[in-house]
Amino acid sequence: SQIAFMTLTLFPIRLLLVLAAMLLAWPFTFFTTLGSAEREPGPSPASWQKVVDFLLKAIMRTMWFAGGFHWVVVKGRQAPPSEAPILTLAPHSSYFDAIAVTMTMSSIVMKAESRNIPIWGTLIKYIRPVFVSRSDQDSRRKTVEEIRRRAQSNGRWPQIMIFPEGTCTNRTCLITFKPGAFIPGAPVQPVALRYPNKLDTITWTWQGPGALKILWLTLCQFHNRVEIEFLPVYSPSEDEKKDPALFASNVRRVMAEALGVSVTDYTYDDCQLALAEGQLRLPADTCLLEFARLVRALGLKPETLEKDLDKFADSARLQRGGRMGLPEFAEYLGVPVSDTLQDMFSLFDESGDGTLDPREYVVALSVVCRPARTLDTIQLAFKMYGSQDGSIDEGALSSTLKTALGVAELGVSGLFRAIDQEGMGRITFADFRRFAEAVPDFAEGYLYPTQPRPCSRPPTPPAPAPNGFCADFSPETSGAGRTPFREKLD
Repeated sequence: SQIAFMTLTLFPIRLLLVLAAMLLAWPFTFFTTLGSAEREPGPSPASWQKVVDFLLKAIMRTMWFAGGFHWVVVKGRQAPPSEAPILTLAPHSSYFDAIAVTMTMSSIVMKAESRNIPIWGTLIKYIRPVFVSRSDQDSRRKTVEEIRRRAQSNGRWPQIMIFPEGTCTNRTCLITFKPGAFIPGAPVQPVALRYPNKLDTITWTWQGPGALKILWLTLCQFHNRVEIEFLPVYSPSEDEKKDPALFASNVRRVMAEALGVSVTDYTYDDCQLALAEGQLRLPADTCLLEFARLVRALGLKPETLEKDLDKFADSARLQRGGRMGLPEFAEYLGVPVSDTLQDMFSLFDESGDGTLDPREYVVALSVVCRPARTLDTIQLAFKMYGSQDGSIDEGALSSTLKTALGVAELGVSGLFRAIDQEGMGRITFADFRRFAEAVPDFAEGYLYPTQPRPCSRPPTPPAPAPNGFCADFSPETSGAGRTPFREKLD
């Protein structure tokens, strides 16, 4: 009833005021940005630009006030661009995080398509963003170069505010920071963001309510609280300048301590893997998340490895079930022997004899590269495990599905008998595909009822959150002192 009352009274008034503020700001930004978006800024802004900056900040603050953000608590001191050219803001949980952007008038990194949005695109161009083009395959490199160029301009460009998590989370932990903000090796100022509201209508993750619903519920709230804390500038050491991942990890640790939250080494890519829509949904205790993390830690990118899957499969098939040791596995992958490779190797060394079956690696890699394309992974497995007629037995199917799901134990006898209706003791991929098309939910009926053992230890129950970011992920499973998984499926 309260929401209904607010929807009929407060919501329309606030929405009109917000739109009016954006329309009021548009003329200032339109005339200011004519032909100047790509031009190098001068040593110091002209007086009229300072006036426009002041007016826009006032208009934007009025807009947020009209939206229910009556008080914005600011802690700490924002460093000047010459002292910290990059601001790293976390946690990133909502488009309302733009409050920090409009209060600082910092540049941001955003997709190039945004510049074409009516009114909003003009407002965005005013803060001189770094645009990323999805259609340009070289866009990521160009973006990093542009960030580096601005960071090394001695304060001529506005500060760049970057959300290093790269996606929205539910603020219960900080996920892996992407390295883009840290590659230049310039000092950064961490910025902590908090929404200490009784009822959370702010959080907007890819798995939760949509953007319009979040806007509606937030504008129906009588008062919304937000806190922005500027932490001390973090100047990287020589080691951190050489290793952006180390730099990012240390900044994340500082921010997590200030926020009072945990960290997790899982990323948005891991979340997509865990929740991918396919006929073989990964269980909560899958070891494939650890496998995917190790793949990236080795410098191997799943998005580029997909095209090499057939090559890996052909090489594994030639082994004819033979096993290989760590040096042979390193040569197989084309990477040097390292602790990270040893950790990956251990995931597949079920017997502990220092060998693995490369076919299992290819199956796991196929799932990571294309998590929703179950039949493509199964077809690849039939190609590697199949005899001359392309058929496999129950043992090969069990090995394939256990690896594809990343579990220790899996009963496949019922599934195998259901596919092998003639009782031949072997099935082909054509048999499997016909069965999967006839029974698309075969995993729920034949595989998932048997609960597999956890991968190293049971997952910690996640804290309740309105829009869970990968609810199966536990921050306790990663971080300093983490014991790596030592057996593939145990």
